[in-house]
Amino acid sequence: MIFKMTAAALTTALMLGATAPAFASQQVSEEMQAKIRTTLTEQGYEVRKVKSEDGMFEAYVVKDGKMMEVYLDADLNIVRTKDND
Repeated sequence: MIFKMTAAALTTALMLGATAPAFASQQVSEEMQAKIRTTLTEQGYEVRKVKSEDGMFEAYVVKDGKMMEVYLDADLNIVRTKDND
């Protein structure tokens, strides 16, 4: 009985550990951050922070005095924006 509970607990822990990185934010290389900053600056954004989340790049920016989140795909096309005001 104890073996079954231990095995179940171990299996659950391994499954949760294996899926956790899929939900975590990923570091963006310095080179890619520079490309993102250049792309967004050319479009009038002031870039504050860049990270990767849910398979997209996420940039925290300011434009026209408004704080926003900008989501970009792998080709650095803006997929969506979200106002933070």
